[in-house]
Amino acid sequence: MDKRLEEKINEKIGEALANMSEINQIAKSLERLATDSNQFKYGIVLGRLYNSFHYQSRRILKRDPTQEEFVEFVQILSKRQDEILNNL
Repeated sequence: MDKRLEEKINEKIGEALANMSEINQIAKSLERLATDSNQFKYGIVLGRLYNSFHYQSRRILKRDPTQEEFVEFVQILSKRQDEILNNL
C-alpha cells in the first residue's frame, strides 16, 4: 500500500477513536435498531473508516483502490481491532 495512504488510514483511525462521542450519539439515536450497542458502534466506526479509505485512495492515488490495497486496509483494521473495540 502506498505509504501516504497507509499514514492517512492510521490518522483516520485515530480521529475515529478521538470522536467516539459522535459515534455514541449516532448509536443512541438509533438504539432501537441495535441489539448489541458495541457491535453497532463498531459497525459505524468501520463504515467511517471504509469511506475514508476509499476517499483518500481517490484523493491521494487519483484512482480507486486495488484489491491488494483493500486487503492491506483490512489487515490494518485487524491489527488495530482491539484498540478500536476497547474505545467503544
